[in-house]
Amino acid sequence: MTAPHVTLGEVLLPESGAKQTDKIRERRIAVCGACLQKTDRRQKQPPVLIRSQSVEEVLPCRVMASASIPVYNSSNNPLENSSNHNASRESLKMEPLADCSLLPGEERIIDKDIIYICPFSGALKGKVFITNYRLYFKSADADPAVTLDVPLGAIGRVEKMGGASSRGENSYGLDITCKDMRNLRFALKQEGHSRRDIFDILFKYAFPLSHGLLLFAYLSQEKFEENGWSVYKPMEEFRRQGLPNDKWRVTFINANYELCDTYPTILVVPFKATEEDLRKVCTFRSRGRIPVLSWIHRENQAVICRCSQPLVGMSGKRNKDDERYLDLIREANGTAKLTIYDARPSVNAVANKATGGGYEGDDAYQNAELVFLDIHNIHVMRESLKKLKDIVYPNVEESHWLSSLESTHWLEHIKLVISGAIQVADKISGGNSVVVHCSDGWDRTAQLTSLAMLMLDSHYRTLRGFQVLLEKEWISFGHKFANRIGHGDKNHADQDRSPIFVQFIDCVWQMTKQFPTAFEFNERLLVTILDHLFSCRFGTFLYNCESARDTNELRSKTVSLWSLVNSDLSFYQNPFYTPESNRVLYPVASMRHLELWVTYYIRWNPRIRQQQSPVEQRYIELLALRDEYLKKLEELQLSDSSPNSSHLSNSSTPNAASPTQHVTHLHTPF
Repeated sequence: MTAPHVTLGEVLLPESGAKQTDKIRERRIAVCGACLQKTDRRQKQPPVLIRSQSVEEVLPCRVMASASIPVYNSSNNPLENSSNHNASRESLKMEPLADCSLLPGEERIIDKDIIYICPFSGALKGKVFITNYRLYFKSADADPAVTLDVPLGAIGRVEKMGGASSRGENSYGLDITCKDMRNLRFALKQEGHSRRDIFDILFKYAFPLSHGLLLFAYLSQEKFEENGWSVYKPMEEFRRQGLPNDKWRVTFINANYELCDTYPTILVVPFKATEEDLRKVCTFRSRGRIPVLSWIHRENQAVICRCSQPLVGMSGKRNKDDERYLDLIREANGTAKLTIYDARPSVNAVANKATGGGYEGDDAYQNAELVFLDIHNIHVMRESLKKLKDIVYPNVEESHWLSSLESTHWLEHIKLVISGAIQVADKISGGNSVVVHCSDGWDRTAQLTSLAMLMLDSHYRTLRGFQVLLEKEWISFGHKFANRIGHGDKNHADQDRSPIFVQFIDCVWQMTKQFPTAFEFNERLLVTILDHLFSCRFGTFLYNCESARDTNELRSKTVSLWSLVNSDLSFYQNPFYTPESNRVLYPVASMRHLELWVTYYIRWNPRIRQQQSPVEQRYIELLALRDEYLKKLEELQLSDSSPNSSHLSNSSTPNAASPTQHVTHLHTPF
């Protein structure tokens, strides 16, 4: 592996007022690498063109695409005319903030002259604007202007830098640590406590839950054509899998979250297991998370079940109901021996006995085999990502790149997670049912079950199917998003924070690299998901479980991320996608085949130019050309069949193909 390095790019943006039929007039704009903010495609701005140049710090950005937007007047009361922010999304009439459009429901809080200590360009004077959703900075003395656009939800820590007596240029200001692999530093004048107001406001709105405020998702007034909350319907998904059947039944025992408050309301369990059996098993599983079905193989009927660890403890407790319940899972498809995949290293599983946990011993579970997958816990993953951030931001040191990357162990952890999922998928393909768990069944368990399902079921590799997979295995089954991400919480040192979901998305990206035609979605979808994992703009990843979401009326008071995605599906589509319904994917879980996801982890570095591959770009152009020809063909056929051209139709062949037939015979040569 070599250190990532690419040529800088020059960004060319159409000036406002250019008509589509005219030759587009262009102007140039530079954007600091640390500020790159993924564009909201639904603003329907013209595409950005990238031209290679040896220019210092230039990156694509649409945020300043219109030169005619008025500059924000700081003398206005930021809370005045709040009704203007309630305009519908369809109207696209959003309040201007400098060169950035406010979202419906977004309100300006403060603006201030400030110096941004850019790690790539040095000190830049400008103005910072803070709203209830974002921090926005625009330089005043740089040509072209440098901008920052950071959702406040992506901020993990705000600290004061220096004191009133600090010496040295730009030594007094703010240090901001972000959750998306970047840090920001701002300097202010030392006299008159100049940073007090901006620090207090930033701290308050970056961590609203710590100050009794609502997350921005509850304030947003965005409207979309699609309702993302309707993407996942549990019963529809189970029916797609062929459930219920004579071996598996749907139970509503958890309808009021009485059996397990971190599980969904609809569960699939062995047909022979009674409601009383479920209650008894619940007492012997950590957090009451009993083994329930996640996925069933249509042909061999092997199943993936998920749960938490058994409460064995130091005394080696046994529970006959739990043992019998796992036997019912085994018997459902005649599996000779049920395989239990414990995601933990064996030493950790043994250590958990001291806190009342443990694992399934051979003496108690005689018809099962236990396999430890050696995936480390949330604390190890958190420290690993911190080390990765240290070597990729702000600068990548080429001379020691390989050894530095190896020392983070990040790719090693990715390898273990993928390897574990491969074992699960392979066992299912062979007709053997499996049970997967870690300690509580909401971190490593979710990684393994969802990745195995992605390998086994091509439906989850489609755009909407992948959304269903996330809703089902992560959101519905209680991955602790609130604790792991810390939405709106000032406690940055919370030991519950961990990049488990980021790690999973990285594993998915690794699979898309190894199987470029197997996934309907592209890398943009994965980056968008991670951006809004932190942003708090949507309700999708808020709270720890369904019961908490119901209590806080999430679906009725917030917008789903899938509303944004499904309103512009073409932006997230992979042009190379080839549907294959029965293909099982087995990625190579070898360090030689795994890569660092440069376009996510190092995207803030302006020397890492993000661009489409020439092959992908050419393929998209060919598809567009094909669509254009098809449209012209249909127009010609329509004119040919009109009354005014009946004389032409008489001269045509008697068995002329229909428009549909013409379409099926057109292929793009590639």
